[in-house]
Amino acid sequence: MCVWPERNCLLTPVGQICIQLCSWLVFQDWRLPTKADFLIGFLGWQASMKSGNLSYILPCSRLPVQLMSQVRVYTSNGQKKDLGSEDTNVSTPEETGPKVGTGQDANSVGQKQSFLKEPIQVKVKAVLKKREYGPKYTQNNFITGVRAINEFCLKSSDLDQLRKIKRRSPHDDTETFTVYLRSDVEAKSLEVWGSPEALARERKRRKEAEIEYRENLFRNQRLLKEYKEFFGNTKPRSSKAAMFLKGPGKVVMVAICINGLNFFFKLLAWVYTGSASMFSEAIHSLADTCNQALLALGISQSARTPDPSHPYGFTNMRYIASLISGVGIFMMGAGLSWYHGIMGLLHPHPIESLLWAYCILAGSLVSEGATLLVAINEIRRSARAKGLSFYQYVVQSRDPSTNVVLLEDAAAVLSVAVAATCMGLTSLTGNPYYDSLGSLGVGTLLGTVSAFLIYTNTEALLGRSIQPEQLQRLTELLESDPVVRAIHDVKATDMGMSKVRFKAEVDFDGRVVTRSYLEKQDIEQLLQEIQQVKTLEELEAFMLKHGENIIDTLGAEVDRLEKDLKQRNPDVRHVDLEIL
Repeated sequence: MCVWPERNCLLTPVGQICIQLCSWLVFQDWRLPTKADFLIGFLGWQASMKSGNLSYILPCSRLPVQLMSQVRVYTSNGQKKDLGSEDTNVSTPEETGPKVGTGQDANSVGQKQSFLKEPIQVKVKAVLKKREYGPKYTQNNFITGVRAINEFCLKSSDLDQLRKIKRRSPHDDTETFTVYLRSDVEAKSLEVWGSPEALARERKRRKEAEIEYRENLFRNQRLLKEYKEFFGNTKPRSSKAAMFLKGPGKVVMVAICINGLNFFFKLLAWVYTGSASMFSEAIHSLADTCNQALLALGISQSARTPDPSHPYGFTNMRYIASLISGVGIFMMGAGLSWYHGIMGLLHPHPIESLLWAYCILAGSLVSEGATLLVAINEIRRSARAKGLSFYQYVVQSRDPSTNVVLLEDAAAVLSVAVAATCMGLTSLTGNPYYDSLGSLGVGTLLGTVSAFLIYTNTEALLGRSIQPEQLQRLTELLESDPVVRAIHDVKATDMGMSKVRFKAEVDFDGRVVTRSYLEKQDIEQLLQEIQQVKTLEELEAFMLKHGENIIDTLGAEVDRLEKDLKQRNPDVRHVDLEIL
């Protein structure tokens, strides 16, 4: 469409073609078109629209009439209209005008006639009118029945009157589930409550009732707990208690019992002898007992089920407990051992008989060694199940609770050897400085173990990537699928305790997805539907129907890929595939 400069009107595509033909004919006479030429063409276009003939639109009288009879216009609905055949009785400028010309003019007209024999076809492109949805459009959204009842204050009987739509379920345990159109639910809520203000008041009232219910529930739970403590709890042992009968829980409980006994006997030995090394050993056993009690609390909390506030669960509680344990070892064990050793160097004093101290150290060596063997066996078994070496399993902190027990008991065995050696040198030479140096050595050993635990658990809590070999296997599994063209921005994060979260942006092959959809359809029936499409509205309805089904097929392909990743790699618990 174009705007005529002299008049405030619009030219149709037919008018534009006429003006262009006028300019071309003028150009064939080797003179540039003037404003008058275009004005004559426009006036001719107006006359042709009134009379149904295009012969009045040409400013030059040399154009044959046959040309106008061959101009065809196609409307947006695909119907052909032959403008030249509408009125054949209307005289042309050639018939009314004087027939004066030379032979050269006749030749020129003949050339133009032969050049313009081919029909000129103009086809207007048919497009759908663009729909304006606005900044917030929720009319075609689906919501579940639970959301409809909670958010719009409806009853289940109110939903029976609404349209029910079966959709593909996002959960693995159900194939389809029922949803409702949000527009239907909103209309029903207004019908039930009368106005948006009344609906808002009802929502506010229900929110206050929910808060009151939670307060009463908390109060009742506290009263029930008090009754259980008074009458005795006869409930069977929970699953959390069973966690401490095997695996890391068993190792931690054994370590708590042994280290508690060691602390008690070492404290008696220090009171009897006054040895700085024995005091360091007593503090060491106390720190180990407290830290392993903290580990038991972390194991118990990590077994909690996910909730809306923590959708990925509480697995990292083990790493948090191990991190606090490492800090506790550093502050209690290493700090007090260094302090006592420095004070022994500054203010030395003689040591009493060390016989009982040696006996207690020997018993501590045996008990700590037994706990160390339990931890080593547990780590070997877990590392073998994961296909890792003993060293890799410890460095990667795959099981933080067992790691803490292993390192603490290893440090305890070494510290017992250091303390016994320094006490022996003191008893042989009578120099109390050896005993103070033994306390400093035990503190240094505890500080080293503490630094290692803090480093490994911090790395785990930051969300480190999995091993490159495992990531390569996941990538190859996706790339080998026919529906995937390419994958980008791959991230695989170790969430702790052999739980991996995998994320990737996937470029899907639309042709393969469409073929997968067509393989499940009746092709003959689909062909009949295509042949019945005659108008733009029918075409739009056909494309919307099958386009939505193809999108559902793409979602099913994404679910299939996620399921394959989880089946072939048990460590992968959460998969996020983003469609490019």
